[in-house]
Amino acid sequence: MHKLWDSIKSGYLRLIEPVADFLVQRNVSPNVITTIGTVCTLAAAAIFATGHISIGGWVLGITAVFDVLDGIVARRTGRQTTFGAFYDSSLDRVSDGALLGGLLVFYSVESSHHSVPMVVISLLAILGTFLTSYTRARAESLGIDAKVGLMQRPERVALLSAPQAFFGLAFDGWVLAGIITLLCVTSWITAVQRMQFVYRQTLPVLHTSARPHSVAANVPKEKSELGGSPATARAQSPQ
Repeated sequence: MHKLWDSIKSGYLRLIEPVADFLVQRNVSPNVITTIGTVCTLAAAAIFATGHISIGGWVLGITAVFDVLDGIVARRTGRQTTFGAFYDSSLDRVSDGALLGGLLVFYSVESSHHSVPMVVISLLAILGTFLTSYTRARAESLGIDAKVGLMQRPERVALLSAPQAFFGLAFDGWVLAGIITLLCVTSWITAVQRMQFVYRQTLPVLHTSARPHSVAANVPKEKSELGGSPATARAQSPQ
């Protein structure tokens, strides 16, 4: 599955290469690209909310290119800045919340597809998505790269765009409901996986210098197994 996804990403990057070249030649600011991409995503979210699921999927799928182009242009033009990374990450959260929020509104107001369970699942998906992002950001503030777990952001965008573009509300909306439920479950699993990862990374290192009394008695007094004095060995053992 990972090899397939990597192949898809490689093909996608080759496809948008001419667009990236054009933007670099025009010296377009990466932050402008990020802003345009967010506005387009908000438009897709509004389309989802009005019940035009297939159109929203196509709009999101086509304009998701901006989410990749801003990073490529920043690297090629030497405009990688701390604020740029912060700005991009902040607007990504706006986009994630808006997309799932649009679907939540759809299930709340659309009479033919009104569903309280799907409203709850959509809300849980929003919370799970934010928690997934927060756990990674908080880990990075501790010096830990927690980019682990089932569902990364590119996969979320792909699942919110491609199936909706091709299926819309086909099969009485079960495809859409299944995608949202999948995103909800995998986002919470990813958040838990990142918590577990950070927990393992922050576990205290257990030294093995301490020995049972019966073994220590066989060590010569003038030298320990660590090659130092007994006092040194004690200093290296956990307190």
